[in-house]
Amino acid sequence: MLSRGAASGWALRGAARAGVQQRPPPFRGFRASPRMRSVMPSWVIDRYGRNDVLRFTRNMMFPIIHFPNEVIIKVHAASLNPIDLSMRSGYGATALNMKRDPLKLKSQDTEFPLTLGRDVSGVVMECGLSVSYFKPGDEVWAAIPPWKQGTLSEFVVASGNEVSFKPKCLSHTEAASLPYVGLTAWSAVNQVGGLNQSNCSGKRVLILGASGGVGTFAVQLVKAWGAHVTAVCSHDASTLVKKLGADDVIDYKSGNLEEQLKTLPLFDFILDNVGGSTEKWALDLLKKWSGATYVTLVTPFLINMDRLGVADGMLQTGFTVGSKTVKHFLKGVHYRWAFFMASGPSLDEIAELVDSGKVYCYRMRVRVSS
Repeated sequence: MLSRGAASGWALRGAARAGVQQRPPPFRGFRASPRMRSVMPSWVIDRYGRNDVLRFTRNMMFPIIHFPNEVIIKVHAASLNPIDLSMRSGYGATALNMKRDPLKLKSQDTEFPLTLGRDVSGVVMECGLSVSYFKPGDEVWAAIPPWKQGTLSEFVVASGNEVSFKPKCLSHTEAASLPYVGLTAWSAVNQVGGLNQSNCSGKRVLILGASGGVGTFAVQLVKAWGAHVTAVCSHDASTLVKKLGADDVIDYKSGNLEEQLKTLPLFDFILDNVGGSTEKWALDLLKKWSGATYVTLVTPFLINMDRLGVADGMLQTGFTVGSKTVKHFLKGVHYRWAFFMASGPSLDEIAELVDSGKVYCYRMRVRVSS
């Protein structure tokens, strides 16, 4: 098993950046800590609920490298996202537990104690045997998938293909604010929506919910790729969104949003961070039979599995997305769902945008470890 999943991925790109031939790292065992160390401080939950379920402990098990492509990161900073609040309350537990233990191999059928937190910026402490792209001491950032133990700890383990070198222009605290929202927006715009630097120039893009974490990143991303951006947000966020590059800013509180948007030229791409009733009319704002795409981040996938169980939840989800896709395809537009996807290579590209000044970091941060 290779870091980032393929020899042509990490190893070759690492060689190109460094300008030298990559060599296998010296032998490094799987012991992840000093000989006598086995626990660390962490914020955990032992059951689902409200804020009172959060518990600080100094006796959380120290992370262990189980696979040769994994690294252990010393956490310098982490940030909180809405997904953390939802997971604290039990959102997605059915699907995430299936991902955590698909073969039911654990002796105890429980995910607790569970550490929340997806974003991390820190320093590599230990590398698995197949990791050649990183070495101990490297400053990195990552977004850890929600089925893994999170980043509100002193140390966290991650796959090498989930990790990237931290942008040089950001502190750890600043860097910890971007990976999860950045990768969620990247997934929606690039991997699901199909936009990229070579095909985005001149396209008309509408972003609903443009002042949140994902929205503000998406505004900057498609603007950096040359799109014309129309952003929908509240009036008090309009100055910020305009500063981030939006060409037109619509205040959804100033009148009927649907009617306001209908006065504008049709769009090539819509990113919907809001969901709800917007889906009923937003697709009518797309250019028909031109490859125009609507991507929503508000999906019932995890809710269906929590409510109906794994089998029925997946069946209901498949029927819903399938029927909507066909319905809108027959009307000349593409309908898509998008999700967060952990990706070190995507973070590499995001880091380049940050270091070049095309993406600005402004989100509120929470430092969890010095």
